[in-house]
Amino acid sequence: MKQMQFSRFGKPWEVAEIVEVDEPGAPGPGRVNVRVLASPINPADLLNMEGRYGAEPPKLPMTQGAEGVGRVTAVGEGVDNVKVGDLVTPPARGMWREMAQGPARGLVALPENADLLQLAMLRANPATAWLMLKDYVTLEAGDCVIQNAANSAVGRHLIRLAKSQGWRTVNVVRRPELVAELTELGADHVLVDGDDLDARVAEATGGRVPKLGIDAIGGSAVQRLARCVADGGTVVNYGLLSGEPLMIDARETVFRDITLRGFWLAAWFGTTDPKEIGATYAFLGEKIASGELHAPVEATYPLERVAEALKHAAREGRSGKIILTMGDA
Repeated sequence: MKQMQFSRFGKPWEVAEIVEVDEPGAPGPGRVNVRVLASPINPADLLNMEGRYGAEPPKLPMTQGAEGVGRVTAVGEGVDNVKVGDLVTPPARGMWREMAQGPARGLVALPENADLLQLAMLRANPATAWLMLKDYVTLEAGDCVIQNAANSAVGRHLIRLAKSQGWRTVNVVRRPELVAELTELGADHVLVDGDDLDARVAEATGGRVPKLGIDAIGGSAVQRLARCVADGGTVVNYGLLSGEPLMIDARETVFRDITLRGFWLAAWFGTTDPKEIGATYAFLGEKIASGELHAPVEATYPLERVAEALKHAAREGRSGKIILTMGDA
C-alpha cells in the first residue's frame, strides 16, 4: 500500500515522499483495521513537518495526518463498539496512508448519510471548538466568547456550535472582506484586529464583555485578546499560527486575574474515558450529517500528489481546507 512519510524536517512539500509499505496484518485484541478514504491537511501537520510542533520534535521517519475518515475492514477480539463496514474516524495518527491499524478505544460508527469530506475533518477541528467552549468556563445563555482566526475551520465550527447553545461570539479577523461572510455564517460580531480591539469589543457588546477568549495565533495576539475578556476571565490558546511565544503582561494576569490556558486535543484523548470520547464524536457526527456543522473545502488531491497539496495548504488567503483522498475514494 502507499503512504506518505518524511525523514527530515523542512518545507513540507520538499520533504514529503510517497513510499510502498506492507498492509497491516490482522488486528490484535482491542484493535481495528481501517481503509482510509480521506484526510485533511491541518496547520499542525505543516508545523510538525517543519519540526516546530509539540513539546519535542517527532522521531523520524514518520507519516503525517492527524485525522480522517475510513471504513472498518477488520476488528480484533473484544471490539464491540464498531464493526466491519462502519465509517469511523481512523484510530491513530498518521492518516496519510491507504490502510491504518490502531486501537478501537473511543471509536464510534459515523452517520452513513454524512458528507465524507466533512467527516474527514471531524476528529480535530469540530472537537477542538466544542471542547474549548465547554471545558474551561461555564457559559450561560447570552454569554459572550471572543476568538481570533475566526475564519479558520475551528473558528467557523465554534461560531455554529456557540450559536446552537445560545452563546454569542465576537470574531476577530485580519481582512475586512471576511466580515460579511462570517456574519452570514451566524457570527454576532466580526471585527478586524488592531491595537484598539478591546475598546471596539466593549462597544460592540454593549459592555457585556466576553468571559472566554480563544487564541489560535500566539505572540501579541494573546495580549490583545486578554485585554478584551472580563476580569477573572480565561484565554485558551490552541494554535501557533504566528510562530511566536505567547505574550501577556502582568496588568492582565496580576491585576485583572486573567488566566491563560492551553488546549491540545492529543492530551484530551489520553486522559478522557472512551465512552465520553465516543459520545463527543457521536454528537458532532450528527451535527455534520444534519448540515449544522460544515467547513469549506477548497481542493482535494490524490495521495500521490501530496507535495502539490502541501504547497497549496501553505498558501495564505485560502477559502477552505485541502484534503487528501486515498485510492478510489
